[in-house]
Amino acid sequence: MKIIKRLLKIVFTLIGVFVLIGIITLWVDSIGTNYLKVNHNDPTSNNSYLITHVNVIPMNRDTVLVDKMVYIKEGIIEKIADNIEVSGIQIFDAENKYLTPGLIDMHVHVWDRYELGLYLSNGVTAVRNLWGMPMHLRIKEDVIHGNIISPTFFTTGPKLTGSEFIGDDNLNLTNPSEAKEKVLSYKERGYDFIKTYYGLDKEIFDAIIEQAKIYEIDIVAHPSQKVSFSYHLNPQIKSIEHVEEIVQQPLKFDLDKSKLQSILDSISQSKHTSYCPTITVFNNIYQMMINDSILDSESLGYMNPLIKKVDSKNQFERWFNAKQEDPATIERIKEQHDFHITIVKKLHEAGVTIICGTDAGIGVTLPGFSIHKELAFYKEAGLSNYEALKTATVNASQAHSIMSQLGTVEEGKIANLLLVDKNPLVELSSLENPIYVFVKGRKLNRETLNSYNEKAKNRKNLIASALRYLENLIIEK
Repeated sequence: MKIIKRLLKIVFTLIGVFVLIGIITLWVDSIGTNYLKVNHNDPTSNNSYLITHVNVIPMNRDTVLVDKMVYIKEGIIEKIADNIEVSGIQIFDAENKYLTPGLIDMHVHVWDRYELGLYLSNGVTAVRNLWGMPMHLRIKEDVIHGNIISPTFFTTGPKLTGSEFIGDDNLNLTNPSEAKEKVLSYKERGYDFIKTYYGLDKEIFDAIIEQAKIYEIDIVAHPSQKVSFSYHLNPQIKSIEHVEEIVQQPLKFDLDKSKLQSILDSISQSKHTSYCPTITVFNNIYQMMINDSILDSESLGYMNPLIKKVDSKNQFERWFNAKQEDPATIERIKEQHDFHITIVKKLHEAGVTIICGTDAGIGVTLPGFSIHKELAFYKEAGLSNYEALKTATVNASQAHSIMSQLGTVEEGKIANLLLVDKNPLVELSSLENPIYVFVKGRKLNRETLNSYNEKAKNRKNLIASALRYLENLIIEK
């Protein structure tokens, strides 16, 4: 008995040590992102001022409002006019630069707070995180209460999947009652949306939709192969993710334009559903296949180290092996990517609302930087600069009612804005390095934004990231 007591004491001591180490690790990691904490005594935190001599691109129509004044009051656009008289307030001379809405990435996977700075540095002032975990609720709370400098933050709950096991990152549902319980739980805990994923049969899917409608929570759908593709056009589903799902499911990998049209027609008739193409993440499969040293590239230093070590590596090895077994795979992936461009072109021509999303944060798809690549693909698909920019501004803001205060430069909207050198309606690439980024009126200059990149690059928080992921597995399973 004494031996058992001693063994138990040793076990509990070791558990205590591991818990203490974990707490210290997470604390040290949190210190690493202190640069994002809001210092309310800092004069640069002022979110009330008058912008003068600015060319406004409102994005509620295709125009430029030349040489305007914009009054920002407590983070809200109070007034836009030729002349505004207001006393006792800071004047910010924009020197005839261009003011646009901040960009919105509608499909991201956030792994740590360093990534919040990367999004801001690239002009992304709002994100829709589609892989919800407890850490995302903490980020959301800090953003809401103004504790951190961050893009406006929205998140789904954990991915709702059918009963087949396809990875420990999915919540496998076995019956409709369980599905309804999860929808209610995620709503009560503060998640903004429900994300549906693979393997949901009609009975379980119906339960999710029914409960989501009752509790007024929107659904974002990664299509399930257990129901018809048209099933995802339900009014409760506000966006469908990934153009490759059109290829994989209704087309069954047949890149036939004639078969494509009927699918696009059905989507266009569903006025309540947007489409989020995420062309970039699929194209990055091709990039991995033609660049054997991509994992060692300097840009991969911006990826979360846990994702880089596990997901980026696994994806690279999968496609490296595929091309070794069949070199024709490279051309097949390139042909499918080109067909994705065609799908976006046809979606746009059919009048489907396209919202910009990149699937950033997984594989080799970089947080923040990837949105500019995605917008360039939309332009390649035939969208004008204005139409491409709409996908990451006004279109995105209209996908969900809770995002309606974003997406345009209008009176009453949140001052999530970019100041850029050149007119992006002429030169879309001007969005890549904004001179200033405004988040709820807070001005961030290029020097500050560059420092966010530097602090995130080659960060050493693999263990802290693993602990947060472990927390998710313990709580959500």
